[in-house]
Formats: sequence, structure tokens, C-alpha cells
Amino acid sequence: MYSIDREYSKKSYVVAVCLVGIFGTLGFHHFYVNRWFHGFFDLSLVILTVACFVYADRNAWLWLCGGLLYLIDFIHTVYFMYKLIIGEYMDGSGRPISYRKA
Repeated sequence: MYSIDREYSKKSYVVAVCLVGIFGTLGFHHFYVNRWFHGFFDLSLVILTVACFVYADRNAWLWLCGGLLYLIDFIHTVYFMYKLIIGEYMDGSGRPISYRKA
């Protein structure tokens, strides 16, 4: 667990949980806590998924590719939601985002 003198993030735990719950696959929660790489990763997966489904028409490979991309994005979002809820998710500065404050 974390020691008492550990500095916690100034980002709101409640806002982060709401963002991941509502806009999880879009990665807005990553942008909120200054984790830009993960945010762009989530956002690019969604854009590629939509592109695959839009251009799929009758191409089964694009449907499969779009479904696989969405599954990867969903698993990525659930993993980080779990880490946020148990208090192990760090902001961009390496400080934990937690509902308990030191």
C-alpha cells in the first residue's frame, strides 16, 4: 500500500471515474490525467474501428479487423478502469489518483 507521506494527484478521482465510465473507449480519462500516449492510443483505436466498419461494406476481413480493434480498446479500458477503482492508476506525473487523500 502507499505510505502516509505519499503525494496524491490533484486530479479528481470522481471525475476520472465518471470519464472512464462514460467515455472510456475514447480515452478522455487519460487526457484528463495527462497520460497523453494512452489517450491517443484509445482514440486512434476508436477511429480505426469506425473506419473499418464504415468501409467494410461486404468485406468480412474489415468487419473482423474492426471487431478486433474494438475488443482491444474495450479490454484496455476495462484494465485501466480496474486500476483506477483500486487506487493504482497514476496521473502523468506518477502520483496515484485515489479517493483517499493523505
